[in-house]
Amino acid sequence: MASDTPPNSMDRHFEETIVAPTGATPTGAGITATQSSSPHIALVEGSSSPHFSRVTQSLLRFRLRVATLVMFGIFAVYFMWHLYDHFLGDEVGREGSFLLSFHAGILVILGGSGYMLCPKCDMRRGLLRMQELVTFGLPALFLLTLQYHTMQICAVRHQMLQNPAPGWLLLIFIYALFIPNKWQRAAMVIGAMVLAPIILLGYAWATDGACAAVMYGSPEMMAEIAMKMVLCGGVAVFGVYTINVLRTEAFHAKQLGQYRLSRSLGAGGMGEVYLAHHYLMKRPCAIKIIRPEKAGDSNVLARFEREVHASSKLSHWNNIDIYDYGRTEDGTFYYVMEYLPGLNVSDLVHRFGPMPAGRVIHLLRQICDALNEAHAQGMIHRDIKPANVFAAKRGGYFDVAKLLDFGLAKPIASTEDSNLTQEGMITGSPLFMSPEQASGESEPDNRSDIYSVGILAYFMLTKHAPFEYERPIKVIIAHAHEPVVPPSQLVSTVPEDLEAIVMRCLEKDPDKRFQTILEMAEALEKCEAYGTWRQADAVKWWTENETIAECPQPDTVEESLPVGIRT
Repeated sequence: MASDTPPNSMDRHFEETIVAPTGATPTGAGITATQSSSPHIALVEGSSSPHFSRVTQSLLRFRLRVATLVMFGIFAVYFMWHLYDHFLGDEVGREGSFLLSFHAGILVILGGSGYMLCPKCDMRRGLLRMQELVTFGLPALFLLTLQYHTMQICAVRHQMLQNPAPGWLLLIFIYALFIPNKWQRAAMVIGAMVLAPIILLGYAWATDGACAAVMYGSPEMMAEIAMKMVLCGGVAVFGVYTINVLRTEAFHAKQLGQYRLSRSLGAGGMGEVYLAHHYLMKRPCAIKIIRPEKAGDSNVLARFEREVHASSKLSHWNNIDIYDYGRTEDGTFYYVMEYLPGLNVSDLVHRFGPMPAGRVIHLLRQICDALNEAHAQGMIHRDIKPANVFAAKRGGYFDVAKLLDFGLAKPIASTEDSNLTQEGMITGSPLFMSPEQASGESEPDNRSDIYSVGILAYFMLTKHAPFEYERPIKVIIAHAHEPVVPPSQLVSTVPEDLEAIVMRCLEKDPDKRFQTILEMAEALEKCEAYGTWRQADAVKWWTENETIAECPQPDTVEESLPVGIRT
């Protein structure tokens, strides 16, 4: 294998796809990035409303837990001071034995309830609202009791009253910050907190002579406290309203027609892919979109539409299924495809090393069937590479090969795409393109795909592409002119019969390659290692090396969802 760099220094950006724009030369070709990913996923249940949907309940549980733990931390710190004041402080501190017990009880309840609000706990709306009452109601009751006790002592001994507002303001803003609410409900709860210290002062004035005397001497204090509480309460309610509006907008931003977007799965130069599910069927799927700002590029949009049209015509088990295609009111083009739990071949080989010959044949044989359907319909793929071949779990079977991304697919001997790719232009992925693609001197046909399948096999067997130069242009030239080093010189265990198939696929002259993909499939079936990779082997491998998600729907909003599909 010719290379200017050590064998293990292969830069994965060479797997990127070059798409030649109209009027561009090969040196002006752009590069579309492919993001790497992992197949673990978890879907978020959808709803037509952000209020008390499964998402909202999960958010409420999570926020309540955080608020409860925050309150627990505050009460724990204050409890240390309370202990010191009770046992080592002055007589005032020693008079509050009931308050100390009350304080300790609240600390235990907050700690226990915070623990019960664990991420795996399934709590219904009513239970969550009861927990909300515990988290904020008990501290409010403790605050009232403590402040009334403190007012009585301060009025008698110091002829002054301690301002009750700070504790209530802290409680108000913790509630406004952490608890998702409609602003009307928040106004009721926060309003009660605003009135609490005002009512407390009125109660102290009516029931305690010492407190009444202090307040009579400074009537402005009542007005100042009331004004501060009302203003801060109003700001808190407005904050809840603003947060709720933003949350609702974010919710609707994740809707695409009848589909609810969960998480981003990957992004490339042409668009983005999201994990999603249909509102009614709840079926997991992957949605590929082009944002309005990119839809203005006619080449990008044409490639996107061509990918949809080409893929939708294919129905073979080993080709990706397309469910839907459309455009939103804001100009976002999208199409919906099946979600594939698993890994693409690029990730498989980079993470786990070269594959055994039996597994390579098993996957290649399926790719031959997928390509046979496309070739039979007069289409060539033109971008076959490890990142576009997926080893998935489908229908209870492991290692089901799926051929992705027909964005560069083109009808053989067709002139309808002359505005997208013109003679002399280079379109494809440098590491995996055929000599005729690399030179741009002749129109590639189905034998160009066979060459790319040969490189795919080479990579699966050796973890290397035949040519791995630092500069893409040198790789392109090598495809057209340099001989390929046999894979057995890199991995000695590569069987001779399989190597012969790979080397025939990699002939520079298309006439010396297999002339049809079925001819290559028949050759694979004659290999000694054919049939040695069975379903039991695939199940064992995936069980030992990679957990394929079964698309669960947990009630969580804080989990990350790594990907199994890419652009």
